[in-house]
Amino acid sequence: MTESQASFAKKRLAMVLAGGIAGVVVGLAGVYGIATLTRNVGGEAACRPAVELAKKIAPFARGEVAAVNVAKSPLKIPALAFQDAAGNPMTLERWRGRTVLLNLWATWCVPCRREMPALDTLEQRLGGPAFEVVAINIDTRDSSKPKEWLKEVSVQKLAYFADPTARTFQDLKAIGRAFGMPTTLLIDSQGCEIASIAGPAEWASEDAIKLIQAALAR
Repeated sequence: MTESQASFAKKRLAMVLAGGIAGVVVGLAGVYGIATLTRNVGGEAACRPAVELAKKIAPFARGEVAAVNVAKSPLKIPALAFQDAAGNPMTLERWRGRTVLLNLWATWCVPCRREMPALDTLEQRLGGPAFEVVAINIDTRDSSKPKEWLKEVSVQKLAYFADPTARTFQDLKAIGRAFGMPTTLLIDSQGCEIASIAGPAEWASEDAIKLIQAALAR
């Protein structure tokens, strides 16, 4: 093979490889959507402080909250849409400027029901201008059932929010943060992930209180 032929072969190989990579990107975009592939491009810089905060609170993820996973890379949480108790539309953007413990729960989820009183206690102890537990019910059938159940177990401090479409779960699943129920995320004032946990935790425990306080102390 002459030198010119070898050079041509190398160029052609490079073009084939580039085309293959482009095809993979297009294919992924078709499956997951362009928004999924690019969702954190703009939010990466804004979410870097959340990752630094996650490193600081990592030693507090122990005991009753040992299953909490602190953020390892910047992740912007979608502007999740749901409703308040009166059925008015809400989004997670309303809590911009505050740290949020976001929890998705349902009455058919036994672990969810068990941890709701603990979340209520956490809100009672630490809830205020800087922090709120935002618990979103995702029952898709009887909308009165979750409200009645919360009254039965004397949950009083938590504001009631619901998503009868369960789209919030799907939106979090799309970014790899919802695998089952309950799903809980600790989110900073810029809407960025600090930590997450798949499954229940004892949120009224001193371990949980110290974890949240560490996140608020910055």
